Amino acid sequence: METLENKEETHRITASGDLEVSTYLEIAKESQGERPFNESKSAIERETAVILDFGSQYSMLIARRVRECHVYCELLSYDTPWEKIKSLNPKAFIFSGGPTSVYEKGAPLAPPAVYESGIPILGICYGMQAIAYQLGGGVHPSARQEYGHAILHQGRESPIFADLPTSFPVWMSHGDAISKLPPGFTSLAYTENSPIAVMGNNKGILGIQFHPEVIHTPLGKTIIKNFLFNICGCTGNWTPRNIIEESKRIIREQVGDGKVICALSGGVDSSVAATLIQQSIGDKLTSIFVNNGLLRREEAERTLNVFQRNMKMNVIYVDATERFLNHLEGVIDPEAKRKVVGSEFIRVFEEEAIKLGKVDFLAQGTLYPDVIESARAGSKISAKIKSHHNVGGLPSDMTFSLIEPLRYLFKDEVREVGLSLGLPEEVVWRQPFPGPGLSIRIIGEVTKERLEILRSADWIVMNEIKNARLYRELWQSFAVLTDVRSVGVMGDFRTYGYLVAVRAVTSNDAMTADWARLPYDLLARISNRIVNEVPAVNRVVYDISSKPPSTIEWE
Repeated sequence: METLENKEETHRITASGDLEVSTYLEIAKESQGERPFNESKSAIERETAVILDFGSQYSMLIARRVRECHVYCELLSYDTPWEKIKSLNPKAFIFSGGPTSVYEKGAPLAPPAVYESGIPILGICYGMQAIAYQLGGGVHPSARQEYGHAILHQGRESPIFADLPTSFPVWMSHGDAISKLPPGFTSLAYTENSPIAVMGNNKGILGIQFHPEVIHTPLGKTIIKNFLFNICGCTGNWTPRNIIEESKRIIREQVGDGKVICALSGGVDSSVAATLIQQSIGDKLTSIFVNNGLLRREEAERTLNVFQRNMKMNVIYVDATERFLNHLEGVIDPEAKRKVVGSEFIRVFEEEAIKLGKVDFLAQGTLYPDVIESARAGSKISAKIKSHHNVGGLPSDMTFSLIEPLRYLFKDEVREVGLSLGLPEEVVWRQPFPGPGLSIRIIGEVTKERLEILRSADWIVMNEIKNARLYRELWQSFAVLTDVRSVGVMGDFRTYGYLVAVRAVTSNDAMTADWARLPYDLLARISNRIVNEVPAVNRVVYDISSKPPSTIEWE
C-alpha cells in the first residue's frame, strides 16, 4: 500500500484507555477557508456529522451520501485539532478509508478526544482498521486481498442493518483486515474473505470493511442513513428552506452596512449566490457580468436578459474581451490559463468597484467540490488535481473580503436552493460551465480564430443534445478544440484541419463521472454537422473516458 509522507507521532489508545505516546501534533489543514455556516449560533439546531479524512478517494462521496440524508456534514483532515472539531458540535463521526496501513510508522490516526467524546463513530475500511488499532484490537495484512464485489452476511442484529436483507452485495477495496477485535466489540457481519466485515460495541462505535458510499454497494445509502438516524439520533433538518434561512442570516451579519459586488457568470452557481445575497441585503448588492470573450455563443445576451429584464437585478455589464485575450496570448499551460483568468476577473471587479464607491465584499458561487479539488499542494493526504479560477487562481493581494454562501454545498443542493429562491428552471438546470470558460476547452493557445471554431462546434453539440431531449440527463456535454490537425478530403481537395472532440458525461456531483452512451445516430449527426458547418475542422472524435482516471474537462 502507498505510504503517506507523514512522520508525525500520534497517540495510540490501549484497551484501558491509556495513551502510549506522549505527544500529539494538532496541525490543521486549512485548505477549506472560512466556514460560512459556523461563525455564529445557528437559528436552527443544525445536526452536524464530521467526516475525518484519512486520504480516501471516496471521502467526498461519503459527504454526498450524508447530505442526501439531509444531514449537514463537513470533511476535515484527520489531524484537525479537537478544539476546531468540537466547535462544530458534532452529532456523528465518520472515518473515511485511506491508502496506507494503520500499523505503518506515521500512519494517520484519529484524535483521542474523538473516542473520548462519547459521540457515535462509523469507521469505513481504513477507518474501521483505525478504530480497531487505536482501541486495542489487531490489524494485519490479509492472506487474500479483497477488491470488488462481495456478499455481506449479517451475523447479529444491529440498528445499522435496519430494513436490510440478511445478505446483500457490497464493494470491497482493502488489503488489510481485522485480526483481533478490540475489547468490548463483537463481529456483526462477515463475507467469504472477511470474518470481521462489520464490528461494533454498545457505545455506538461501529466499523465496516466495505464502502457504503459507492454506487457498487446498492444498499449503502441505507447503511449510512441507519447510522445517522438509528444510532446518532439525527432527524434530517438540512433542507433547502433551512439552508436559505441560515445563509441569509449569516450574509446580513457578515455584510452589515457594507457593499457587495457579485461575480455573475450566468451559471447556476453564481446565479443562486447572487439571488440569495440580493434577497438578503437588497440594493447593497451590485452584480457584475464580465464578458471575458471566453463565453459560448449568445451567452452574454441570454444572461443579461434573465437577470436584468426578468429578475430586475442590478447588473453591470463589462465587455473585457480584448483584455482577457491579450493576457492569454501565448499561454499554453492550463493552470496558467486559470490563474490569468482568475487574476483578470479580480482586476476588472476592482476597477468597477472604484466606480461604485467603497465596496467591501466580493461574492462568488464557489462550491464544495471546487474547494476540495483545489486542495493545497502541501496537504499530506489530499492531492491537488487542479485549481479553480475562483479558489486557487485568485490573486493574493486582492482588496475584497470574500462572501461564498455556497462554499459548502454540492451542485444538487444548489439547484434545490435555486428552485426554492424562485429562479427559472432554465438557469437552475443549466449544465456546469467552467469559470475559465472556453480557454480550457481549447488545447494550446487561445486566439479569436480558435474561439470562433470552438463556439461553432459547441453550438452544434448543444443544439443536437437538446433536440434529442438529453440535456437534463447529462451532467455536461460540450466540444473541445484540440491542437491536433489531420489530413482529410473534402470536395476532392486535400484538407489539413483541426480535430474536435465531443465530451458528454453523466454524474451526480462531478467528483466521479461516466461517459454517456449517446446513440450512434446522434453522434453521427453531431459529427456530420461539425465537419460540414465549421470551417477548419475535418475530424470529430468522441471521448469515452470516465472520471477517474480522466477529469471531465480536458484541461
